[in-house]
Amino acid sequence: MAKLVFGMNQSLDGYVDHTEFGPSPTLFRHFIEDVRRKAGSVYGRRMYEIMRYWDDEHPEWDAERQAFAAAWRNQPKWVVSRSLQSVGPNATLLEDDLESAMRKLKAERDGEIAVAGPDLARSLTELGLIDEYRIYLHPVVLGRGTPYFAGPRPPLRLMAHERIDEDVIRLTYVPA
Repeated sequence: MAKLVFGMNQSLDGYVDHTEFGPSPTLFRHFIEDVRRKAGSVYGRRMYEIMRYWDDEHPEWDAERQAFAAAWRNQPKWVVSRSLQSVGPNATLLEDDLESAMRKLKAERDGEIAVAGPDLARSLTELGLIDEYRIYLHPVVLGRGTPYFAGPRPPLRLMAHERIDEDVIRLTYVPA
């Protein structure tokens, strides 16, 4: 049975915003390996549209960006959207009954499936379907933006903490 894991970069004050801060080279390499290990990813529409960037070829990319793009392209993706009519390569559109679709996906797959985006994570948290939360805590204070927990704040239990690079700590929580 697969496990749904919601993980994102987060500021010290609880916000996620890829335009305000990004991964160091060490953290980026960590994410390349993480994507390679995942059984797939579930995206909301907005996050999927941001990540579609990796579908295109960019000749100016260095080897690490090319490696991330290759890992992302190879990974199965499921996109939750009522407005999209189609999705890109290696992606499946999920339009109806989020709870049933996620329960079926968890039952049919093994390994970890990433949950991408705070809005989708909010819906899955409300349904009690997220098995693990991974916060990549950055030493940045934004003061505004989209919160990591876009909805209910579930009771959590800390399972692990790991320093990923000199400034970022990964905190791993499970529902309490």
